Amino acid sequence: MNARVFRDTYGVPHLQAGDPLALVYLQGVNAARDRAWQLELERRRFLGTSAAFLGAEAVGWDVFARQARLADTAQRCFEALDDETREWVTAYVEGVNHALPGGALRAPEFAETGLTLQKWEPWAPLGIWLAVHILFAGFPSKLWRTHVAQQLGDASLELFSSEGPHGAGSNGWLIPGSHTASGQAIVAGDPHRYIESPGVYQQIRLTCPEYDVLGLAVPGIPGLAHFGHTGSVAWSITNAMADYQDLYAEQLRRTESGVEALGPTGWEPASLHTEVVEVADGAPVEIEVIETERGPIIQDGISLRYPPRVTGRLGFEVMGRLLRATSVADVDAAFDEWVEPVNVVLAADTAGGLLHRTAGVVPRRARENRLRVVPAWEAGYAWDGWHELPRADVDGPAVMANARGLATPLGIEFAAPHRADRIRELVEARDDWTLDDMPTIHRDTFLGSAGSVLDLLTDLEDLSTQAVALRTELFGWDRHMDAASTTASSYAAIRKALVSRLTDHFTMLENADVAEIFVPWMDPLTHVSYALENLLATDLLPNVNVQWLAREALEEVAANSPRPPWGETHQLTPLHALRGPVFAPGEEPYDLSLSGDHHCVMSTSSLPGLTDVCIRASAARYAWDLADRSASRWVVPLGASGVHGEPHHHDQLPSWLRGSLVPADGAVVREDRTYSGAVDGFGTVRIEEADPSRDLDLIYEWVTAERAAFWGMGALSRDEIAATYQFLDSVPTHHVYVVRLDDVPVALLQTYDPQADPAGAAYDVAAGDLGVHLLIAPGEARDGFTGHLVGALARFVFGHLGHPRIVVEPDVRNTRAIDRFRRSGFVLGPEAKITQPDGSTKTAQFAFLTRRH
Repeated sequence: MNARVFRDTYGVPHLQAGDPLALVYLQGVNAARDRAWQLELERRRFLGTSAAFLGAEAVGWDVFARQARLADTAQRCFEALDDETREWVTAYVEGVNHALPGGALRAPEFAETGLTLQKWEPWAPLGIWLAVHILFAGFPSKLWRTHVAQQLGDASLELFSSEGPHGAGSNGWLIPGSHTASGQAIVAGDPHRYIESPGVYQQIRLTCPEYDVLGLAVPGIPGLAHFGHTGSVAWSITNAMADYQDLYAEQLRRTESGVEALGPTGWEPASLHTEVVEVADGAPVEIEVIETERGPIIQDGISLRYPPRVTGRLGFEVMGRLLRATSVADVDAAFDEWVEPVNVVLAADTAGGLLHRTAGVVPRRARENRLRVVPAWEAGYAWDGWHELPRADVDGPAVMANARGLATPLGIEFAAPHRADRIRELVEARDDWTLDDMPTIHRDTFLGSAGSVLDLLTDLEDLSTQAVALRTELFGWDRHMDAASTTASSYAAIRKALVSRLTDHFTMLENADVAEIFVPWMDPLTHVSYALENLLATDLLPNVNVQWLAREALEEVAANSPRPPWGETHQLTPLHALRGPVFAPGEEPYDLSLSGDHHCVMSTSSLPGLTDVCIRASAARYAWDLADRSASRWVVPLGASGVHGEPHHHDQLPSWLRGSLVPADGAVVREDRTYSGAVDGFGTVRIEEADPSRDLDLIYEWVTAERAAFWGMGALSRDEIAATYQFLDSVPTHHVYVVRLDDVPVALLQTYDPQADPAGAAYDVAAGDLGVHLLIAPGEARDGFTGHLVGALARFVFGHLGHPRIVVEPDVRNTRAIDRFRRSGFVLGPEAKITQPDGSTKTAQFAFLTRRH
């Protein structure tokens, strides 16, 4: 199978290669080309070096990343991988390193911030995974509950239980064949996250002789961890809302040799070193990094204990196994090794197999650990083994939406039941579902939580005429949060006014003393917003007249009626690290009005009480068809490209806004690497990829000619040369091009990634290096021919492919070639021995040509 990149109508990459290692390398190359800024940003975040180019606003995160030991934990987990997985992850990183410089040329953020590239560590994907998911289990909520208990008493510890969307959540549903028109299962849903630009998920297809998988990748991570369809089995996940990270109050004391912490058996040594966080346009920040037996100190006197730090495992072995899965049993067995984050998994296969289980690692310990910061010196709060994770038999439609259910024994606070109840109501209402019907579930806007506010309005008396009219309108409302609905807008305005008034009763909770990164978790307005249903029903607030507050809110909104449609204020606002716009200058912007709300199936979350603007919603939607994978559908909020201004940056946005899906397995065309450029006084140079079958006659004639003696292929037969070039065509690390001048073939160009070539072992490979072999065809000598040709090749490599440095390694005896390269601007490097294609060795003279910026 040849190494190829294809693209569909939306620019989604369909990658194929001859084996899994070649394919994952190509996945790394593709991610670097399409998402260079996103990849390097996420890498710098796990390293805790993002403030060096983002400035002071990133210091809080960088300090946390350093103190939480994310990079060190990633390295530990990488070193603990089995050999096969470690090799697989390394191949992905090699692909990233090779292509990242070219991808960075396309991404304007690099120039805007002055960010320079660094070579990726082999464990960088594990670090990115940790950084993306370290806050998933919501451990900062334990700081909030501890603060609440300190201010209001232990009885109020769970007062702000929101059963709501603090962190990432998702919808997912499995409709078995008994409820579909085809008789085969459908797996569908949508993960909810902050809507970022570029998006957190990348649609992709990965094909090699061992497997052919369609799914949603996380840029910077090899394989498909969360959502995939192999043709015979499909799987998806949601956040289980499990609690698996603990915070410990530590007593520390300084000693002559360092620091000690008080543990259950007395004073214990703790590790200590200092690090410096560099800050763009600001003074560097020196921090202490301290780690006790419980875990690293993440703010004064509080340590964080989390499973990857304790076990040295992250579960990356699962990712390669999922790609090879052909049945539910395979998916089930793969997820047995999952670690973090803890998920609920749904899967179905074409043989009728169904799966509903939890996956991950959750420690056994006291219930108090799940609620608040606990004392490190008391043995009763130590971890005591691991939970056996729940699973369920599937005898009908299965739903997962972060609510209590299968994962209840693993957590403390879950999403409100409204999304799960509504999805279950919809899927159980029919037994003839088709894949085309899935958007009717994805875009359902019924707001199950509306009753908690509307019920307060029932018994209000002595209302103004306008308030009575508005209440009547609300009581007749269908409770759908549609973008065009003015009644939905009025409801949201009343809720906002009610939240604001209720928050005024909790001023004692303001200004909690926490590290900078945790400040958003300590905002009373946020907690009142998400805990509104609980606060309206609790008996712990005897001095708060919620009905009076509701009356004031109703009167306020009625006095300012009529309201605009909900979508006029409920607008999508994607997050970008540099606050960059969605639309390029001169581009006609779309209407970003949104239907839905945070308790709707179409979950488009704002912050009631503060703003209607939506920053969290479906980071992707998918529908996997087990009857016919080619009928499967998906969509992301923006597009396949992470490069602002490119055609596929946000071309899926209109479909996403409507709640529609686009084909996941549609027609594709091969990505064209052809280059053409006119050279004054020389002609038009065209460089196009060779076809080993079509171009074999030309290749054989040239590489076996006497003038090609230094290529080391003169003794090979035609069949051997054909096999050699078929092999080169099958790997993503090597490429062969025919160079034409005014449509006449004049040269053979071969490029390679030195990381994957014997030449790479003979010199210090830099990220983005591109090795080049140039064979000029027989013919009459022409003044300036070679210089013009080399100049055109440099423009091809530097400008078209985007590599920063060309590497050549002619035989030391080939003095004419060495002199030619030197005259063209190459700088001579070391001499070294290299193995040739025929097995012989040559002494090579390395030379380098670096792109001028």
